[in-house]
Amino acid sequence: MSDYRTLTLAEVSVGDKLEPVDIDVTTGLVVCGALATRDFEPVHHDKSAALATGLPDVFMNILTSQGLMTRYATDWSGPEAVVRSIDLKLGAPNVPGMVMTMSGEVSAVDSDSGVVDINVLGENNIWGMHMQGTVQLALPREG
Repeated sequence: MSDYRTLTLAEVSVGDKLEPVDIDVTTGLVVCGALATRDFEPVHHDKSAALATGLPDVFMNILTSQGLMTRYATDWSGPEAVVRSIDLKLGAPNVPGMVMTMSGEVSAVDSDSGVVDINVLGENNIWGMHMQGTVQLALPREG
């Protein structure tokens, strides 16, 4: 039995802040994230290709960023939440050796549809904003 429980719509309010989470950006995370999402662009798994673009190492692909954003929101909400949409804007690259801090805040609660908007920000400790956007989740009305 899981210790995770899902938040209900009644437990969530606009302005609620999610606990920040630090994610170590490693070569394994970057390369495996790219390969798992079938992104075979060399800059995501070949350091020499990334160096040729002017970056110091391989860099994270957008699908890995989307996955991390979604996981952050659903870890907060619980396993019964349903992801309705993700809106993501990329900024600075994430490369191995960085730490990305994820933070979030509830920006909208629709009591008719049960949908909650979570604004999420992922900032790395070197270049700043890696990603920002919104995850929409449908939450149960009752526990």
